[in-house]
Amino acid sequence: MGRILIKGAVQRQPGCMYYVDGAGNVCEAKMARGGKKKKAAPKKAAPKKKKTAPKKKK
Repeated sequence: MGRILIKGAVQRQPGCMYYVDGAGNVCEAKMARGGKKKKAAPKKAAPKKKKTAPKKKK
């Protein structure tokens, strides 16, 4: 588990995770949430099929 070095050093945003990288910088990453539903994408209409004339028999 991490330790708190300085309280209030970073203004935290909801839904974000903060960590210290290898260079010692504080980084912010958006947390993945498994339970949230995505907005439904608008469905594209299926392309209309062209009516073709029946084939002529020889």
